[in-house]
Amino acid sequence: MKLNLDSLKKRQIWEEKGYKLPQFDVQKVREKTLKEPVWIHFGAGNIFRAFLASLQQNLLNKGLSDKGIIACAPYDDEVIKKVYLPYENLSILVTLKEDGEIEKSVIASIVSALSVKENMDEIERIFISPSLQIASFTITEKGYALENAKGEYFQEVLSDIDNFPEKPRSVMGTIAYLCYKRYLAGELPLALVSMDNIAHNGTKLYEAVKFFAEKWMEKGKVEKGFLDYLCDSKMVSFPWSMIDKITPRPSEKVMDLLKADGLEDVKIYKTGKNTYVSCFVNAEPTEYLVIEDNFPNGRPPLEEAGVFFTDRETVEKAEKMKVCTCLNPLHTVLAIFGCLLNYSFIYEEMRDENLKALVEKIGYEEGLPTVINPGIINPEDFIKEVIEKRLPNPFVPDTPQRIACDTSQKIPVRFGETLKAYVRLNKDLKSLTYIPLFFAGWLRYLMGIDDEGKEFIPSPDPMLTELQRHIKKISLGEKGPFTEFLKPILSDEKIFGINLYDYGLASKVEQMFEKLVSGVGAVRRTLKEFTELGVNGQ
Repeated sequence: MKLNLDSLKKRQIWEEKGYKLPQFDVQKVREKTLKEPVWIHFGAGNIFRAFLASLQQNLLNKGLSDKGIIACAPYDDEVIKKVYLPYENLSILVTLKEDGEIEKSVIASIVSALSVKENMDEIERIFISPSLQIASFTITEKGYALENAKGEYFQEVLSDIDNFPEKPRSVMGTIAYLCYKRYLAGELPLALVSMDNIAHNGTKLYEAVKFFAEKWMEKGKVEKGFLDYLCDSKMVSFPWSMIDKITPRPSEKVMDLLKADGLEDVKIYKTGKNTYVSCFVNAEPTEYLVIEDNFPNGRPPLEEAGVFFTDRETVEKAEKMKVCTCLNPLHTVLAIFGCLLNYSFIYEEMRDENLKALVEKIGYEEGLPTVINPGIINPEDFIKEVIEKRLPNPFVPDTPQRIACDTSQKIPVRFGETLKAYVRLNKDLKSLTYIPLFFAGWLRYLMGIDDEGKEFIPSPDPMLTELQRHIKKISLGEKGPFTEFLKPILSDEKIFGINLYDYGLASKVEQMFEKLVSGVGAVRRTLKEFTELGVNGQ
């Protein structure tokens, strides 16, 4: 068995091994899509293949669509070369259920995979097609960033401003460039849909694209009509969305399972940009996608595949429920403390009484009271499912190290929004205990020393060098106070959403940090103190 179109013709062999196969003519779908594309997606990673491509395959299988999706890699084109082209754009979705049941599906809804670096002409052709309805994105928080931690524009952003109309170098400059090409092609309508875990993700995308349009207009390189086109939601929309599906790095255990089925040429790759990919994706069964229903050029009937289409206000409530309270913050807490306590998998941490208690207290006690029920999903049911079923799922091999990537970029959304909600609701921030404990744990993590006193390498983070510049002056076993070292971090509103000193929260974090750095084993001792004894941290 090989993952290619010829091998799929031998359906009986695949089906006897338990694989669900495409129920449509793959070649015809590819021909129709390339002739009249409807959906192009930027960010060809695991969640795209495990969730979005699977949604479209659902429509294709039901005969509700005859078009697939075109995938683009704007950042890491090694993904295309390693796991798309060698397998003729096919992939295997392995769904890992909590009872141990495994579901295997061959995903064939991705009709083409393109590199922004190498295939820009073809991407332009697709982008200016009148039939195109959606350009969507899963490029992570840093994909939308125009500035570094010091507030300086990235060099590629400055290059895109100065060198337009040459082909751009930055991700957001590329999208703005493509929008300009679509404008020139007849002011064609389009929805640009961010599906990243960022508060108000559509607005983030809009502001980044508009930034380039304004700079180019100031320099006389584009006409005002282009900016008007971008700002008219009846022509170009930037819907908000909330996406939720845990898609860990490819697991070696899953790879061995596929090999045992007789599947050949299965490998797991780590690209030069630290992306782990394979021809398969392993994921949990639970998934949610809520999108603001604003599509100027129409859209596929994805509601038939389980997507919620609603208004912006409902999306915001669902997004805040998930990203700011009921899932993502808990994931990040487990990631940081998991690295400190040398855990290999998230599910193992949920068997740790102290860590389980910590996420329960952050979720139920400190976060949930700020959540507004979105109506379409019940917050209490959602967080209960997360804590009792999803995070403890032993068949989802997610790692603390993966989740710990880019934590500085995640904190403003995953915790800062809750802090701002406390301020807005006139709640005393000094009443918080467990969120400050996480902040202190993150500072302890930045030292790159685990609870046994051994060095480890923190996961990639665009602010890591700057943050460690302050933290490296502190040694394990040293006594505080550490205010002079921690103040540049704890006062940074870009990280926490507020200045923690302005609300009396910084001193609590500093005191907890002192406990965490007091010596070998201090992380465990501190967790026990706060989760077992219920100390209020005052």
